[in-house]
Amino acid sequence: MELQVTGKNVDLSPTVRHYVERKLGKVSRHLPNIIGSKVEIAEEKTKSPQERFVVLVTVDSSGTLFRSEERAKDLFTAIDKVAATINRQIEHYKGKRYGKGKGSSLARGEFSEEGVTAQPLQKVVKVKRFAVKPMPVAEAIDQMELLGHDFFLFFNVDGEGLNLLYRRKDGNYGLIEPELG
Repeated sequence: MELQVTGKNVDLSPTVRHYVERKLGKVSRHLPNIIGSKVEIAEEKTKSPQERFVVLVTVDSSGTLFRSEERAKDLFTAIDKVAATINRQIEHYKGKRYGKGKGSSLARGEFSEEGVTAQPLQKVVKVKRFAVKPMPVAEAIDQMELLGHDFFLFFNVDGEGLNLLYRRKDGNYGLIEPELG
């Protein structure tokens, strides 16, 4: 497993790098097909000292992405928290993979409208490009939940086209299948 550690506004000493490698190196024993991991550590100048250090981890396991971001007053505390979150996500994912068909419901979360503000779209400030993996709708729901996003773009194996999966306000999912018109 390749572990890439970068820092923004923070000096990454060998002690910090070794600590990150020790904490996140254990992830590969839970999920052996991990291609690579990215760890981004940043120090932000905030009014709140409890959220000074930000650690963002993205783990790629043969197309399945796990992502976690944690903030803390101390850098090592943030690394501990993000490692625990990634491990919890992987265990949850493994439980879903091995527990398929055992009657567990995917639509169990609640959606709150707190923090949602209506702002008009000004301009495109960032463009992301990513490889779209062909998958069925059930796997797309798993991917969306693992990433913690409210929508997910994927190539539907059943419909043979790009589809957009999104979380509805009632906690269920919606699927947009575009048609040329």
